[in-house]
Amino acid sequence: MLRRADPSEAYRRVDFDARVNGASPQQLVDLCLEQLTGSIDRAVFADARGDNAMKSAALTRAVAALTALQLGVDSANPASGALLQLYGAARRAVLDSAVAFDPATLNSIRDDFNDIRKAMHGGVAA
Repeated sequence: MLRRADPSEAYRRVDFDARVNGASPQQLVDLCLEQLTGSIDRAVFADARGDNAMKSAALTRAVAALTALQLGVDSANPASGALLQLYGAARRAVLDSAVAFDPATLNSIRDDFNDIRKAMHGGVAA
């Protein structure tokens, strides 16, 4: 049986792969944050439309981004404990939304991580 192809997903994957290859550590963190916030937006949008498949895929992508952020924390960095706590709490909240969807919590997480991205870019929205 053939899988139904989604052209936009194929283009997104190519774009993502191209951006990952050769990226600096800071660019990889920014990419993970971008994927996280975008995935949360898609999950909230999908929930409002009643599209459970899209919502599930978006939540899965958000968890993957948070997992990548957790795995990338340098334990020698003095802020590592705080980062791991932040990423872990956000990951648990996203996972909880797979069972009991909570758009307010997800929007709060998205806003927090958008603020982090903004700070990484010198206070300018990314």
